[in-house]
Amino acid sequence: MIRLLAVDIDGTLLDSRGRLPGAHHDALVEAVAAGIDIALVTGRSFHFARPIADLLPIPLTLVVNNGAVVKRKTGETEIRHLLAREAAQMVLAETRHLEDSVAVVFDRPDERQIVFERMDWSHPNRRGYYEKNKAFIAQTAALVSEILVDDPIQVMFNGSVAPMRALAQALRSLPVADRIAVAITEYESRDFSLVDVNAAGCSKGTTLARWARSRGLTRHEVMAVGDNLNDVDMLDFAGIAVVMGNATAALKSRGYSLTGTNDEDGLADAIRRYALNRG
Repeated sequence: MIRLLAVDIDGTLLDSRGRLPGAHHDALVEAVAAGIDIALVTGRSFHFARPIADLLPIPLTLVVNNGAVVKRKTGETEIRHLLAREAAQMVLAETRHLEDSVAVVFDRPDERQIVFERMDWSHPNRRGYYEKNKAFIAQTAALVSEILVDDPIQVMFNGSVAPMRALAQALRSLPVADRIAVAITEYESRDFSLVDVNAAGCSKGTTLARWARSRGLTRHEVMAVGDNLNDVDMLDFAGIAVVMGNATAALKSRGYSLTGTNDEDGLADAIRRYALNRG
């Protein structure tokens, strides 16, 4: 019996145009009515995920920043797994050639939640993100001095797929590699990729496991649905793991159960089939 449903946002809950399909909305409402807890588990920061959560008239938990922070829908923090400032400084020191592709994310109440030095926000793959999040984004003369103030949530890179794959591999080989976790999210059709550097041991999966334990649940009572590489740990933890029809080929090759795409109400079909046992 499924008692906790973990759902990725982009590419899973939302369709290919970033909208919430009515079928997905209704299936989640049905799941809550059946006594299932909902967690939105995403690479997004809380302020970027909350507008999506607000579209759902149900109680839910937000696991954001690839597992670094767990918040209630109302904003109260339940869990934080921050990146040590010294480790963040080392990552930045080793990636100075990517100054125009990196920002540091903090858990702060003001506009300095996402801080950058030289990010080119006019890039087509960044412009939409900037427009939706500019109230929380601040520029600084030096990221290193900024993170001397407090521990960040993560260091966040973005760019084309090939260089971001190379970056992820390089980060995992740094002297500081045992103090960090590297998550990659790829959108090959747009030639765009995100690389998030969190604290060691931090991922969607480890935080989902921690959250489930705090609720007295075993992994066999958890179902997870995702579409991208940063969902692997979450899917591996869940007793029932489902990937979307639009998932990356690398994710599909891992043998998880498969549902329809995010434009074909795939999440709704998965919820009704595996969580609600309605065929």
